[in-house]
Amino acid sequence: MKIAITGGTGFIGRHLARDLIAHGHEVIVIARGNYSRNTQPIEGATFIALDANDTTKLTEAFRGCEAVAHCAGTSVEDGKQTLQRLHADGARSAVTAAENAGVKKFVLLSYLSVRPNVNSAYLTTKWQGEEIVRASKINYTILKAGLVYGAGDHLLNNLSNLFKKMPIFAQVGLKEKQVRLLAVEDLVNVIRETLLDETRLSRQTVAVTGPEEFPFSRAAKRIAKAMGKPSLIVLPFPVFFHRILAFFSERFMPKPLITKSQVQMLADGISQATPESIQLPDDMKPKIGFTEEQIKKGLPK
Repeated sequence: MKIAITGGTGFIGRHLARDLIAHGHEVIVIARGNYSRNTQPIEGATFIALDANDTTKLTEAFRGCEAVAHCAGTSVEDGKQTLQRLHADGARSAVTAAENAGVKKFVLLSYLSVRPNVNSAYLTTKWQGEEIVRASKINYTILKAGLVYGAGDHLLNNLSNLFKKMPIFAQVGLKEKQVRLLAVEDLVNVIRETLLDETRLSRQTVAVTGPEEFPFSRAAKRIAKAMGKPSLIVLPFPVFFHRILAFFSERFMPKPLITKSQVQMLADGISQATPESIQLPDDMKPKIGFTEEQIKKGLPK
């Protein structure tokens, strides 16, 4: 099967592309810019550099594809790409292009806690993108994933780099919310199964969460232990402290340690599905636990 992936050079897009190629599928990787030093070409994939908001060019890129995975997204705005342009306008462009190209299955990758009427540009624009897809006539599935981790992610990479310098974790909120960490391998399996079967989860919004629920500080302790630093100190800090940290992190760091969107996610908790979401069938539910062995697989070399 010929499958296109928007945001194909990102963390999840790259894992999905490699998986599909390993299963014998033809993969078109679509991204805004060319490959950088940190995102080397994916062997076996065809790369097309274009702005996903260019509906005409995107239609041509989708031509001949039976399925599309729309994985384009960000938690940080830059001078060329705003959250509105990427999440909402980009979803409209991708849906229109998929309809024009005769794509049989369209999968939108969204986030577990995306909902309306919340003071967050990230969540608001993601919700707008979901609504655009739900209002379309295309055969879609919206997958709302929890906090995803694995090789090349932000979670393991940023926390391991921090713990190398100081074994201290600043807990988000004086009373922590729960999270369900989702292995990228599990998420990729769900995306693949949804792409390949036109009828499965057709025109549904589906929650995809990891098998365990615990406070985020427990995840931090497991990461530190996997690094050989079991004496991690956890200090609770109010949410506003993290919002200030995120403000300066986004403004002055080329790769922010934490973003405003991520603070909002952790303050909300990342474990519960929103009302419009259904649960995965039992045979598709994630099974990989956040174990020391799994953490070590994803830690930067």
